[in-house]
Amino acid sequence: MHADTAQSAIDTFVSAFNASDDAYVTSLLSQALTSDVVLWGPLGRSEGIEAVERFVLDIRRHPAGPGTMVRCSGVDMPDEWARYRWVFTVPGGGPRLAGTDVVHLRRGLIDQMIVFAGDLMPAG
Repeated sequence: MHADTAQSAIDTFVSAFNASDDAYVTSLLSQALTSDVVLWGPLGRSEGIEAVERFVLDIRRHPAGPGTMVRCSGVDMPDEWARYRWVFTVPGGGPRLAGTDVVHLRRGLIDQMIVFAGDLMPAG
């Protein structure tokens, strides 16, 4: 699989967080994810586009206001796995969260996603 294919699926997924209206979230996720996608994240395991959609909509409704999610690194892709860094910010210098996602792609769509939010603690 080509890195361009992975980057397209990843960027479409990220764009769901920034959609102009909640109604576009499902459409964008359907273009980026398989119907049986599995997401492991800070809040546990979720299965299916509907579960990922709830996750995205919850973040879109952040108490500090609507935020912006951006991919802030290149896409590193050894074979069918890819990783990238992201950052989420809210307006007015509010909370900022960054992390790394690792995704598995099947036929050009993300079918597994592991979300690592925040920085790793130093060893020791």
